[in-house]
Amino acid sequence: MLSLTDPFCVGSRAHVGRTLLRLLLSVFALVALGVPLMAQEQAGGEANLVIPDLNQATFLGGIGGRSLLMGGLVVSALGLVFGLVIFTRLRNMPVHSSMREVSELIYETCKTYLATQGKFLVILELFIAVIIVFYFGFLLGFEAYKVVIILVFSVVGISGSFAVAAFGMRVNTFANSRAAFGSLTGKAYPCYDIPLQAGMSIGMLLVCVELLIMLFILLFVPGDLAGSCFIGFAIGESLGAAALRVAGGIFTKIADIGSDLMKIVFKIKEDDVRNPGVIADCTGDNAGDSVGPSADGFETYGVTGVALITFIILAVKDPVVQVQLLVWIFSMRIMMVVSSGVGYFVNGIIAKARYGNVPKMNFEAPLTTLVWLTSILSIALTYGVSYFMIPTLAGDDSLWWKLATVISCGTLAGALIPEFVKVFTSTHSRHVREIVTSSKEGGASLNILSGFVAGNFSAFWLGFTMLALMTVGYQVSNLGFASIMLAPAVFAFGLVAFGFLGMGPVTIAVDSYGPVTDNAQSIYELSTIETIPGIEHDLQKNFGFKPEFERAKENLEENDGAGNTFKATSKPVLIGTAVVGATTMIFSIIINLTAKLTTNLDKLSLMHAPFLLGSIAGGAVIYWFTGASAQAVTTGAYRAVEFIKRNINLDSAEKASVADSKKVVEICTQYAQKGMLNIFLTVFFVTLAFAFVEPFFFVGYLISIALFGLYQAIFMANAGGAWDNAKKVVETELRAKGTELHAATVVGDTVGDPFKDTCSVALNPIIKFTTLFGLLAVSLAVSLTAKQGAGLTSTLAALFFLVSLFFVYRSFYGMRIASGVQE
Repeated sequence: MLSLTDPFCVGSRAHVGRTLLRLLLSVFALVALGVPLMAQEQAGGEANLVIPDLNQATFLGGIGGRSLLMGGLVVSALGLVFGLVIFTRLRNMPVHSSMREVSELIYETCKTYLATQGKFLVILELFIAVIIVFYFGFLLGFEAYKVVIILVFSVVGISGSFAVAAFGMRVNTFANSRAAFGSLTGKAYPCYDIPLQAGMSIGMLLVCVELLIMLFILLFVPGDLAGSCFIGFAIGESLGAAALRVAGGIFTKIADIGSDLMKIVFKIKEDDVRNPGVIADCTGDNAGDSVGPSADGFETYGVTGVALITFIILAVKDPVVQVQLLVWIFSMRIMMVVSSGVGYFVNGIIAKARYGNVPKMNFEAPLTTLVWLTSILSIALTYGVSYFMIPTLAGDDSLWWKLATVISCGTLAGALIPEFVKVFTSTHSRHVREIVTSSKEGGASLNILSGFVAGNFSAFWLGFTMLALMTVGYQVSNLGFASIMLAPAVFAFGLVAFGFLGMGPVTIAVDSYGPVTDNAQSIYELSTIETIPGIEHDLQKNFGFKPEFERAKENLEENDGAGNTFKATSKPVLIGTAVVGATTMIFSIIINLTAKLTTNLDKLSLMHAPFLLGSIAGGAVIYWFTGASAQAVTTGAYRAVEFIKRNINLDSAEKASVADSKKVVEICTQYAQKGMLNIFLTVFFVTLAFAFVEPFFFVGYLISIALFGLYQAIFMANAGGAWDNAKKVVETELRAKGTELHAATVVGDTVGDPFKDTCSVALNPIIKFTTLFGLLAVSLAVSLTAKQGAGLTSTLAALFFLVSLFFVYRSFYGMRIASGVQE
């Protein structure tokens, strides 16, 4: 039986902090004993990445690279203003007080959750801070001010992830009540337009903040320090995103399952006001589906850029070509902000003309148009801008279109992948229809099996889609890239990953659409607006329209299905970016271990036993992670269900008490943080352990977690999305709530909840954090081995691994549900 006073529970955070600090200091005391008086390491490594003078190359008829990117700061600032203007417009939209009060209650619980997460992030940042200070200051002998600057940028990274997550939460909790209120007009368009405005506000601000920070490092930090600052920034934002994704995913699914199961147990409707789990569910929609993706998108956008910067500095010899490529990739990002804004406005004109006054609409249609329109516009601008910026590269006047083609493969993937995802998760898809059909006769059993089929098939098709686009990138890279760089295929893969987020604001926007539509439906029910005396007269007098309650409910439910679909479409894009981008970062490790591909190449082979063993270890860790994150959801949901069943009062017509609702939120927070802590500490120490075992063992491990993680994440995300929308079809089209068929689809949905919103999505930042942190860890291990011998590093590897096994053990046996049966 779990105790809330357990040393690793949220209820004793001070004890957690002291325990972790003692553990961390003990570990690094052991390392310090082995490397007394180490001199500065001069060879290679990410610490010595030097950004060249950007004015070495000129563009567009004589504009220096630095001056050109200064213009990028202006575009990024304008994009930031764009996001804030939409935010202000949403806040000022009309909304009835009954709905605003519910959304503000949700926001208050969100703030409490986020504040708790912020305190935890401080503890996690201490871990990375110790690593950074030890590695750059003690091991490499950097001056104190340089170490402080690197540390500051790691804090900027983790703070950036937290800040954009908080902004996304605030925007969505404005938009949810405004969308619910807009539905009362009886028109479908407000149900679509308001969530999309919220998503574009988040997407544009997120991308522009990221660009401003990275451009600041590139333009204003000294070149000999900028590389280390990029690495520190990327590690910080990756750490923040991993923690917020894992904890948010656990929180939201504990609340979702706890709330949904009441529909079966007590035969009550969706979002029944008497159910104390509903407010927690709404909070979870923001914690998991808003906070997590916002932080994840911020981190993904940054890490892919850092991976390419690292590659260019390490693999391209000519400083002028380095500058041309660096300025080009940042110009591509700036251009894609513009294309996303233009695509959004053009699509808005088309959508309003088609759907502005209709009572019903296919909510997926304008979202699909937005994605394709922005993708096509981005690809066209990619070729146009590349032609004018780099007409000649190292004397070759054909490389501009080849580079544009490779990056366009990724931009095309950003549109193609959602189309394949919809085949398996849309309410209109044959797979979702089959889940409904199989549930009619086979109940929950066949429902779950059909969802497994959809998830597995989706992994096949999406895997081959990525394979095809990466193959095109590889083939184009063979047409002259080798003349300017090492390993051109790796650069091509990095550019494909870069292109995945070519329309980053729109990708984030359609993902953020989902939590608003989900909350809007809940707020409608929780406001009990239909039962307020004189409500029709009130709305007519104060807002100028007569409400259409039935049509409003229908539109909100159908739009929630579209939100589910488009939440599903962004997940493979993000995980694909993580895996393809990780290839570039892994290459940065390889190039250091092989002295720029001149030695030890035989160890990058299955014939080198440590490489093969590392590959096997990676698969094991991915399956542990899946189980550990699902275990946290299972135990937390058990506790939430136990509390709700004991305290729900169905004999009263009143709403559930605020105190009971807050207690459910507290349960979700406790288990989310405990699960996150076990997972983070396992990942942290297993990364150190495997880096210290043997460098090429670690390379095999990194490649393995990327590949295993890719397919595990796609399978779980799309199976979960299919189960979710099968339930939605039963509720909206078949109108079969409260039936055995509905109960079967609810069971399938609760199985799919941790699949799609916990286990799968959190693999993305986990893979990138491991790879980025591994850059430091493996350099540290190689240095220790060279100076102190393999004995010390082997001993440390064993110690780190034992610590990681302790937290692996805790992730199940410290989280499990007590059976009550003699064991």
